[in-house]
Amino acid sequence: MKKKKTPRIPIPPEVRKYIYQRDNYRCQSCGKQNQETTLNIDHIIPLAKGGSNDMSNLQTLCAKCNQQKRDKLDRRFRRHYS
Repeated sequence: MKKKKTPRIPIPPEVRKYIYQRDNYRCQSCGKQNQETTLNIDHIIPLAKGGSNDMSNLQTLCAKCNQQKRDKLDRRFRRHYS
């Protein structure tokens, strides 16, 4: 059975700031920092695959890694929290 797509909601500026700070302004895939590239907020489990808009499902990715990931589930891009 196909998972229902979660509606996209705007990520508030204070949440964006928190995610960037939590991830040390570093792409969680390739490790590039904000001085080296443009950073984006990405859903770890894509909304199209039923992922949530919760902060625990958000990560920092550079534009290149975010474009490569698209709406795929890719273990290289999965963030694991302790």
